[in-house]
Amino acid sequence: MPGFSSATIERVRAASDIVDVIGSFLPLKKAGANFLALCPFHKEKTPSFNVNPHRQIFHCFGCHKGGDVFTFVKEYENIGFVDAVRRLADRAKIPLESSSDPAERQSRHLKDQLLEIHEKIAQRWQNCLANEAAGQAARDYLAGRGVGAEAVKLFRLGASPDGWDDTVNWARSKGYDPAVTEKSGLIIRKTEEGKPDEGRYHDRFRGRLMFPICDEQGRVIGFSGRILADEKTAKYVNSPETPIFTKGKVFYGLDKSKRAILDAGFAIICEGQLDLIACFMGGIQNVVAPQGTAFTEQHGRILKRYADEAVLCFDSDEAGQEAAMRSLDHLLSSGMAVRVAVVPAPHDPDSFIKEFGGKKFMEIIGKAQGFFDYYLTRLCQQNDPNTDKGRLAVLQAMADAVHKTGSAVLIDTYAQKTALRLGVAPEAVRAGFSRAKKPKIEAQHAGADAEAAAPGAAIRPPHQEFWLLKLLLLNDDLVPQAVLRLDTTWISYSIVRKIVEQRFAAQRSETWHGLAAFLDECDSAERTLVTEAVAEDRPIPNKEQQLSDMILKLRNQFLDRQIAELSQKAAQPDIAHAQQVELERQKQKLKEQKRAAL
Repeated sequence: MPGFSSATIERVRAASDIVDVIGSFLPLKKAGANFLALCPFHKEKTPSFNVNPHRQIFHCFGCHKGGDVFTFVKEYENIGFVDAVRRLADRAKIPLESSSDPAERQSRHLKDQLLEIHEKIAQRWQNCLANEAAGQAARDYLAGRGVGAEAVKLFRLGASPDGWDDTVNWARSKGYDPAVTEKSGLIIRKTEEGKPDEGRYHDRFRGRLMFPICDEQGRVIGFSGRILADEKTAKYVNSPETPIFTKGKVFYGLDKSKRAILDAGFAIICEGQLDLIACFMGGIQNVVAPQGTAFTEQHGRILKRYADEAVLCFDSDEAGQEAAMRSLDHLLSSGMAVRVAVVPAPHDPDSFIKEFGGKKFMEIIGKAQGFFDYYLTRLCQQNDPNTDKGRLAVLQAMADAVHKTGSAVLIDTYAQKTALRLGVAPEAVRAGFSRAKKPKIEAQHAGADAEAAAPGAAIRPPHQEFWLLKLLLLNDDLVPQAVLRLDTTWISYSIVRKIVEQRFAAQRSETWHGLAAFLDECDSAERTLVTEAVAEDRPIPNKEQQLSDMILKLRNQFLDRQIAELSQKAAQPDIAHAQQVELERQKQKLKEQKRAAL
């Protein structure tokens, strides 16, 4: 969808009270006219995160991050502005449509239908698991795997009945067009002699434990179903790709774990849904699982938005370790550091946590080796380093892998480590690495939402200029007077000067729509300063007189700076007499201006 009109943005803003939105993420406590909370963007013990309902802004006096409701959702969810608008629009049930493109509107309508179908069938399967005889096998399976009621509720697990047409009939009873339900991936059109039968369908998921797959907003967009009876069929069946589900762009559990990943600074990547659920219930929440074992380029880019490091923790069998190996390229190309945690055989993360607990599992995570240390050990286990063939295989594989980092430091480090393991001189391995084919390193992609990742820096303009901002941004009625009397060149601090000029421009063009809308036009440094200036919205006595005094002070300080510059020039030892006289004349003129009334 293209960018939104200003009218659409304002409609979403008006429907998204900042106290309600932030209060859905954080416990807010009333403090006078405002609300306080512990800041979600930095660690603190005393609340310094301030939410101003009157101005519809927030500001943290600890880390200096601030903005409007869109900024908060961007920063908290680590997404871009467009996605923040979409999420708030979804929350407020405001449709976002492209008014000029019928195909765009049709596509949006289909996606909305598919989201609705997925949500309702998830509820239907949840009820089946909880209350119906058809869910007994799934209940028994979960009990046997030690998955309790809390986990079932949190992850919305369900059970699909063991029938060919349960979902087909359910969708018809709800009034959904079979063709649309087919596009959801929940039912499949029957075929006869290789040709589709236009009127007959059967269920994709039958007699399975159902794991809803959610997008980052927590909306159900697909399913993974585990077989409970006939082991001759595929153990897992996943939703096909649909207009709302792309396998290579979705992590299982990310909707629940993204905040924990941001806080921890790294993500644990495990192999399956039950591994992730076991981690979560064991107190380890910075964990995700790709759909199946395929880790894609998009997965790497998504994860990079939340953390700079990934810890791979796949099953200890050969298939799991090979899956870990395949994840490397995309993690490195996204710019992430990679470690590998190996759970002792015959365990996977699920069984290990069930037997030994989350604390012991985190000890394994804490001891996870850097990827190349792990890889070197694995290569030496697979290839005999005491033979020429084995040494050459280890050398080539290590060279191929470490060159993918594009880091001269890492290449040299692992040349030395490889030499030590092979019992040869480091110079020989360096030469071997240099001769090895260097794979083309994919450029790192800086996402549109990367700007939101860094916390705002503390800004400290002169006291008078900060107070000027406060006067002008909290009192719209003072702005016309200031436009007439204040020359913005008198303002020394460039960010303050830019903010005041933007405010004056809005006044002159009659495009001032309030502080929250004004913040959309500010960059991160300006937004930090604006929200700090207006966060404490207290009555200002004698505000007209204060503004007049402030403008006079700023003018005189500006003239004093010019006089000081002229004095410095006049004091130069090699200055000509005529130039010195001229500088003195200019100084006197400035002093006369300083004595004059505004």
